[in-house]
Amino acid sequence: MKNKELAKRVRELRKRKGLSQEELTEDSGLSLRTIQRIENGETEPTGDTLKRISNALNVNPDELIDWTIKEDRGYLKALNLSTLTFLFFPLLGILVPLILWNSKKDKLKDINKIGKDIINFEISWTIFFFLGFILNTIYMASKWHTDEFISGGSIASSMKFNFFFLIFMYAFNFAFIIFNTLLIGKGKDVKYYPKFRFLRN
Repeated sequence: MKNKELAKRVRELRKRKGLSQEELTEDSGLSLRTIQRIENGETEPTGDTLKRISNALNVNPDELIDWTIKEDRGYLKALNLSTLTFLFFPLLGILVPLILWNSKKDKLKDINKIGKDIINFEISWTIFFFLGFILNTIYMASKWHTDEFISGGSIASSMKFNFFFLIFMYAFNFAFIIFNTLLIGKGKDVKYYPKFRFLRN
């Protein structure tokens, strides 16, 4: 490939990572002059140099060569809709978008922010989902310990709570996914709440 194309990709990816040339020099173990010559298109790096730069930028050498930032709203919507797999099992709503995000990470515009927001929300939702059932079970166990007998009415109330809690949580998640898919289609920022920041932007 032409030196200028590689120079542009190294420079753009370095800036997207928020690194200065000096920081890239320190992280890669290369000289500042080498980094400057690569980014100015004055030289094409050897395999070892390319590997050092790739490691410093946290990408594979092939990804660095093929890397180009582009916009693909269709893929972002597909990434968002992939969280609907939570309908089959809650953890799938985390794993499937995580796989899709990793496959295109740093290659599409906005994918890092959207991917992290989605995964943070789904992890948070999954925690709340299982926590609700666990707390209800603990409550029933403590009541059984206190009363030494649980009436049929108490069991029915517990099952009723679990049923309505399940419906509410699934509807809540589903609504956010559809709403944010529409936002992505309009080029707007996704809005996922509540979410803990397990993955930081």
